[in-house]
Amino acid sequence: MHNPASWAPSIGAWIDDDGARFRLWAPNATHAAVRLVTPPAGDTPLEAEPGGWFAGYVSGAGAGARYQYVLDGERVVPDPASRFQPDGVHGPSVVVDPQGFRWQAGAWTPPSMDALVIYELHVGAFTPQGTFRAAAAHLPSLAELGVTAVELMPVAAFPGTRNWGYDGAALFAPSEAYGTPDDLRYFVDEAHRLGLAVLADVVYNHFGPDGAYAAACSAQFFSDRHTSPWGAGINLDGEGSASVRRFFIEHAIAWVREFRFDGLRLDATHALIDESPVPFVAELGASVRAAVPERDVLLMAEDHRNLRGMIEAAEHGGWGLDGVWADDFHHVARRLTAGDDEGYYRDYAGTTAELARAVGDGWVYQGEMSTHDEGPRGTSPAGLPLSRFVICLQNHDQIGNRAFGERLHHQIAPEVFRALTAVLLLAPETPLIFMGQEWAASSPFLYFTDHHAELGRLVREGRRAEFRHFRAFADASLRETIPDPQAAETFERSRLDWDERGRPGHAGVVALHRDLLAIRRACLPGEMSGLFGTHGVTAIDRGGLVIRRRRRDGGETVIVARLAGSGRLVVAAPASGRWQVALDTEAPAYVEAPAPLRVEVEGALAVDFARPGAVVLVRDGGAR
Repeated sequence: MHNPASWAPSIGAWIDDDGARFRLWAPNATHAAVRLVTPPAGDTPLEAEPGGWFAGYVSGAGAGARYQYVLDGERVVPDPASRFQPDGVHGPSVVVDPQGFRWQAGAWTPPSMDALVIYELHVGAFTPQGTFRAAAAHLPSLAELGVTAVELMPVAAFPGTRNWGYDGAALFAPSEAYGTPDDLRYFVDEAHRLGLAVLADVVYNHFGPDGAYAAACSAQFFSDRHTSPWGAGINLDGEGSASVRRFFIEHAIAWVREFRFDGLRLDATHALIDESPVPFVAELGASVRAAVPERDVLLMAEDHRNLRGMIEAAEHGGWGLDGVWADDFHHVARRLTAGDDEGYYRDYAGTTAELARAVGDGWVYQGEMSTHDEGPRGTSPAGLPLSRFVICLQNHDQIGNRAFGERLHHQIAPEVFRALTAVLLLAPETPLIFMGQEWAASSPFLYFTDHHAELGRLVREGRRAEFRHFRAFADASLRETIPDPQAAETFERSRLDWDERGRPGHAGVVALHRDLLAIRRACLPGEMSGLFGTHGVTAIDRGGLVIRRRRRDGGETVIVARLAGSGRLVVAAPASGRWQVALDTEAPAYVEAPAPLRVEVEGALAVDFARPGAVVLVRDGGAR
């Protein structure tokens, strides 16, 4: 585990006095040298260290110096821990001085997990320019919306000019397609200046199929006992695993320190198979926090296993993570409103009772048998703070892994989407919004890559083959209509059109998100209310859901949502105090042709719906 406070890089290249130090893990090599390709050009042998490490110092190799490693006198490779690859993942690496950037935001205290409203974005598709600086220009609109954290899909260098980022190759280097390392620092600095946290999505469960020189320098990165969906598993518990773990932990620390990220989202931790006494994810979390003792770093995982131990404190035997993506909410909501019933959706009935369980507990599956997993799934979440569960209606996977990249609002009625939005943003869990969701963007989000021709052909064929088990694509000729990931058009179609944000049909959705998030801020974080002596969330009928939240002023907020059908919903207990309608999703501010709702606040709370929608009622703390 890394020492606290005094952490300094120990992998890659870093400035030291009038030169730079270099350190490489290459146990497959007998000899290694660093070759400067900019003045003072030439090769400098590196000293062998135990465990397959090589290290050395080169005077005059300052910031901006380009270099490569030469293994056994013949093989030339970029630095697996390079901080920048301006000519792509196969080109020379660059010595970077992270201390050269002048931060402007000043003192910064990031929001706690309880205060997070996460906005996930892909830098390349977020703007027409597809750069860090272009994305930074739109941060004020996110702050004004009520978002408190921006989560960047992986920005580590990848092959080509367009990629989701999960084919990462040079993990320590921001992609040159998006800008320089200082451009990324500028993005983070601007976010902090506006009061927004920045989270980085990082991938430690596999390497991309092209340009991943860490794995090329050491076969010990891969396990000979474990597999993953991408082939051989990452070696976290076999021979050489201490150096593998060190490489990834060093990356996490470097990004948090050198770019001032406020947190990390760990991709697909269920694919990190690890039988060691100390789980890798737990070690990573403890090491990152020890290396940045002056601030709280949020650590979250994408994991479908519903394991409470991941978010329990280390002193209680847990991994000590702050949060976990909780997919059950999305799956139930989509089954209920869009009717999906294949793949993992087979495990869900799509009822409001199921949705109430997801909202009330955090997970639906708490040890029950899963048809999709062919075995029991999940553990009890009892006693865990609901803010630890990250929920969404859309994210990059749930849109982009569909054949045609359709967003949920492309497939359900607008009024249903508005009602679901109220449930998402006012549930006690931590909500995540995918870029463009806040204005019901017309653009899809497709799967796109830019690999060399032969690998691109395999990716194209593999992408289409993935859908052969789905009814809609049983016919091979229909699978050929799935967009080609390699086509530039596929990427271009996925870019957001910011001009439509203010147009009819979109501006009202923005206003709805903004107003709901304002109401959310008035609620006590992560808590529901025992209003009327009942649980905080109740399914009323096949389409009705009621969520009760405690407010900071001592009052209550009640969300009455009809997600299907029409008719009257009654909150089955007499109301006390003075109730007011704070928001209804059929208001003219949100929809051009509203179907007005009728709300009764005398006696029992009741709402008459002409179609799906949601009403938010508020009783302030001074009411009696």
